[in-house]
Amino acid sequence: MQAIFQDPLGSLDPRRTAGHTIAEALAAHGLEPDRGARTQRVAELLRLVGLGADVAARYPHELSGGQRQRVTIARAIAVGPRFIVCDEAVSALDVSVQAQIINLLSDLQDTLGVSYLFISHNLATVRHLASTVAVMYLGKIVEQAPADEIFTAPAHPYTVALLAAVPVPDPAASRAQAASGRLAGDPQSATALPSGCRFRLRCPRAAQICAEVEPPLAEQSGGHAVACHFPYS
Repeated sequence: MQAIFQDPLGSLDPRRTAGHTIAEALAAHGLEPDRGARTQRVAELLRLVGLGADVAARYPHELSGGQRQRVTIARAIAVGPRFIVCDEAVSALDVSVQAQIINLLSDLQDTLGVSYLFISHNLATVRHLASTVAVMYLGKIVEQAPADEIFTAPAHPYTVALLAAVPVPDPAASRAQAASGRLAGDPQSATALPSGCRFRLRCPRAAQICAEVEPPLAEQSGGHAVACHFPYS
């Protein structure tokens, strides 16, 4: 397992070159004990993430945000992981660069057969990259389903509200959409959760049972699970 973090500048050592950073991962895991072989492997990894071999000699402050994130991706895949946690891996990047990194992650998944846990608030990014989506509210999964089903047939009221909050180009449609997904109140503190369902104080479908019994995450059909007493059908 490896991780790709939100801030590429903060996750790279400013005193080490990109090549040294990637080579360190190889050396630490005993994958390339020979220095010459490590240098060659670093160049191969840089090319795999769309960078030239010359980037190996550059420091993080000499790279753009997208280049830094590509270096962190190269470091992550250097040790041959089967699973990578992508923690808001594109949110600190410009929109055009985000698209490039997302496409790179998708290509690497096809090439290397690696699995991602992709954590993001950007629903468009999630839809493009994920095969299965889990929606969380205050630390609990409230809905989980294949990606297409989450976006076309959401069952939990919180998921419905999230999707309604996504901006659309048509102003009239945007106003109607926002009104349909508007939630009451403010988010609760994660350290002072309400009884029963933790979403009930903001939920338009809440009833007495929601205050008394916390709904379990239960499968409805075809791998679609929801934690709600009154899910949308």
